[in-house]
Amino acid sequence: MLYLVIPKVTYDMSRETKIYLAAPLFSQAERTFNASLHQLLDNRGFVVYLPQEDSEDNSSKRDDLDQQRLFENNRDAIDECDIIVAVLDGGSDVDSGTAWEIGYAYAKGKTLLTLKTDFRTLGSEGIVNLMIECSVNELETDVGSLLDSLEKYR
Repeated sequence: MLYLVIPKVTYDMSRETKIYLAAPLFSQAERTFNASLHQLLDNRGFVVYLPQEDSEDNSSKRDDLDQQRLFENNRDAIDECDIIVAVLDGGSDVDSGTAWEIGYAYAKGKTLLTLKTDFRTLGSEGIVNLMIECSVNELETDVGSLLDSLEKYR
């Protein structure tokens, strides 16, 4: 009789890896995708900071919280995270807020993994702006590859 042994995947939870999920959050489609990606990361055992939920950065809360406080909440979350996962979708160029978060995280020496599922590119110049592309540790084009790459940095 032949038995197939499937190894159980276990995660070292002795030190939880913290992820800051940088992404555009201005349309319902963007927020839904971000929430879905957040759930996938959470299911893999990561602690995830998602600005649209954790910094209370949405149109209904902006009246209650001043812009400076929202900025500080997100900046502090980047400082405290281990990895930045940045979604680069949203057109031919990276969302300006996401680009800032990538630049700040790069300057702080953070691990940067990016996801661009939007098949539109900048032509012969590459998938994204070279300043973004040369700043990141990984640039993935599908969610499965992103999740696989994250395991190298856990």
